Formats: sequence, structure tokens, C-alpha cells
Amino acid sequence: MNVQTDPDDLRQEQASQVRLVLLVDDSRLQRRILRASLERWGYAVVECGSGEEALEICREQPVDLIISDWMMPGMKGPDFCRAFRALPREGYGYFILLTSKSETGEMVHGLDVGADEFLTKPVNASELRARIASGERILRMENQLREKNRLVTSTLAELRSVYDALDRDLIQARKIQQSLMPEREMQVGRSRVSMLIKPCGHVGGDLVGMFCPGEGRLGFYNIDVSGHGVTSALMTARLASYLSGRFLDQNIALEKRFEKYFALRPPEDVARILNERLLSDHGVEEYFTMVYGTVDLICGHVRLVQAGHPYPLLQRASGEIEFLGTGGMPLGLIEGAQYPQFELDLEPGDRLLLYSDGFTESFCEDGKMLEETGLAELLREASHLRGPDLLDEMYRRLRERQGGEALDDDVSAVLMEYDGF
Repeated sequence: MNVQTDPDDLRQEQASQVRLVLLVDDSRLQRRILRASLERWGYAVVECGSGEEALEICREQPVDLIISDWMMPGMKGPDFCRAFRALPREGYGYFILLTSKSETGEMVHGLDVGADEFLTKPVNASELRARIASGERILRMENQLREKNRLVTSTLAELRSVYDALDRDLIQARKIQQSLMPEREMQVGRSRVSMLIKPCGHVGGDLVGMFCPGEGRLGFYNIDVSGHGVTSALMTARLASYLSGRFLDQNIALEKRFEKYFALRPPEDVARILNERLLSDHGVEEYFTMVYGTVDLICGHVRLVQAGHPYPLLQRASGEIEFLGTGGMPLGLIEGAQYPQFELDLEPGDRLLLYSDGFTESFCEDGKMLEETGLAELLREASHLRGPDLLDEMYRRLRERQGGEALDDDVSAVLMEYDGF
């Protein structure tokens, strides 16, 4: 095999990706001629005379580029190429077959076993140099891709570690948030208040609660903080502390009388105080909607304030359903906003439902929102149940209408069932 030297390629050039070239040819003279050109171009060269020997070298050394003759005693070039491709390697190895064959079938066979390039003997130095340059570009791209994959893998591992830590924190945060609602129902005399809360993530921005400052009197509320996630959850924790059912002396909805008794503030005053407190904190951009109510269980008199929250639903003992309120302004937006309250009287068997827009603004399988009419249907369908069972059934039927899709918003509700005291 004669190598035709191109006089324009006499200058030395250091290879940037190919560090080691393996020459495989049973002709020592042909190897010597090729080696001279490769070393003149700046490559480190290892040579051998058979495919079997070449395979052992490849097992022991990180060969970057192989130039192998097709016809050799024992293991031929294509067989060696197939065996080389089967070796476990960290990176890619570029394979050039030297052949006197030019038939298409032979070329296809060479490609099938894993060859990247073919050179016809006698080898032209310029063509060999061009083939090696092509291999260098591929190896360079493969090396860059491998490095990027390594960085991606490393970054993903770090992100997984951060995510796992954050996930653990969020799970604990959810437990803490759930502790804000220690009981799902409270029985006071013959009446009962029940609650439901279903966050769309680990933690949510909805808050439900109730408190009993004395016999026959109840305060209850449904709150929806703007946004979702950790920020909203922190806000609900703060609001829960303002309306605590455990520590009545810290509850802003109550006034202490005679250093012993607690009286319920009018709902409009509670809304005003909450609005002032939220606006007094600079840098807090969140706001929230709320329905807060008080009930005198002895006579059934209810006072409510609606601050941008969905309209409370009243179901009379007869089954008749009515939506109450006029809307109102959310809390935490406008300084000095007024929140007028409205009043009604309950009769035994009446139900009052406070709920978040996670119910009414949820999308059903038909692409339409549930809205108030759909909520009324859910209540009618579950009216044979009471307490938490009724709320759970309403939520189950809501999820059925949604087709089991992931929740887009938190879902919460408070149900006041009046049967006297």
C-alpha cells in the first residue's frame, strides 16, 4: 500500500481530541508509512499486525481513532470493528477501514458492523487527513455532549437532593397546616359545624376554622389567600393565629369582658381589623377573601361578612337553596375599606355552607365551570348525609365531574347545621 504524501501537509499540528491512534495492518511497511504521516501531524500512534492483537490493545488503552485494513489473516477488519464496538467504553472511538473494495455491498457491510469512514488504497495523504479531521469533529462533539451530560447528571443529582429536602419540609409544613384545623367538626348543643380542606399541593392557601367562646355562641370562617404554595400557606398560618380557637385571648374576633368572659365582635369589625393588620405589614403583597360569621345557637341568629369570597349558600330545612351576600372587597387591598355585614335567622334543619372558589371555579370534563348552580346540585345530591360525610360526598362528586384531573386550586368548605341549642 503506497501513501501519496501531500507536500502542503508537511507542517506539524497538535490534535485537539484524538490522543491515540491505533494502526492495524498485517503489512509492517504499510504501517510504517502511515505512522510517519500521523506522527508528523502530531498524533500518538500504536500499531499492531492483527485484529486479535488490536482488540487486546483496545481493552487496555483508551484508543480514540482506529485505522484498520480490511483484509488481514485471522480476524478481518469488519470482524475487528464489530468486536471493538461491543467493548465497554466511556467515550466513542472513530473507526476508519482501509480497503481496495469499492462495491456498494461491501461498503454497506462495513457500515453495518460500525465503521465510520472508508479509505481506498492506495491512501492519499490529503484524503486521510480529511477523514481524520472529520473524525475529530465528531469526537469533539461527542466529548462536549458527554461533558454536558455529566454536568446535567450532576446538576440533576443536586436538584434531587434539594428537592428531597424541600419535599420533606413541605410534608412537615402540611402536617403543621393541618394542625391549624385540629377537628373536622364541633358539636355544640344540637347544632354542628363541619369543615373540609383539600389543598392542591403539599400546602395550600385556604383556611377554615371555628371557635366557641361560650355556650350557645360560635364563630366560623372560610378564607382563601391569593396564590398557592408556601407563601400562601405562611399567610394562612398567620391568619389562623389571629382567629385561634385554642387561645381565645389572642383571637381578634373576641373581646374580653370582666377579665373572665369573651364576647364575639361584630363580623364587620373583624374584617376591618384584619384588613388593617395586613396593610400595616410593608412588603406583603398577598390579599385574601373571607366569609366570617357568628351564630347565636339559642335563637338561630346569624351575622355574616363577605369580603370578596364566594356567596354563602343557605339550604332551608324544606330543601330550598339560596345564595346570600353582595360580594364585597377582598382584605388587604385598600386602606380604610368598609365591610358591611348582613344578618339572617336559621330555623332547625337549616344549613349554611361557606366554600372557596375551588368548588365553583373548578372545570368539569365538559370544559365548563361548576359555578353556583353546579354547587347547589352537589349539595342536593348529598343532602341525605350530615356533617363531614356530607362535605366528603360533595367533594367526591366534584372530583367525578372533573374526571379525576389534578386540582387546580385548593378546595375548602365550612358547613353550619342548625338544630337549636
